[in-house]
Amino acid sequence: MANEQINRFLGGSPLAVIGKLILVSVLIGVVLSVLGLDPWNIVSSVERLIRAIWNMGFDAIVWLWKYFLLGAVLVIPIWLIVRLVNAPKGR
Repeated sequence: MANEQINRFLGGSPLAVIGKLILVSVLIGVVLSVLGLDPWNIVSSVERLIRAIWNMGFDAIVWLWKYFLLGAVLVIPIWLIVRLVNAPKGR
């Protein structure tokens, strides 16, 4: 009974959840490292990131828009197809 409650609370077996959390943490760590964030001094790292984006000015908006469009070309159609496939069937 207690094991069932723990599994339900964690969303799966403890070992599987720990494994997923480790994997996601490493992946997010890589992304944050690419952005120049340092885990030991996160406040100054975020401040540096914001200043770098601010200094880029409107180039940052163009850069962000370009990558948004590039990702949206794949994400939006896939999302729409998944939603249509999983849509409840009418009676």
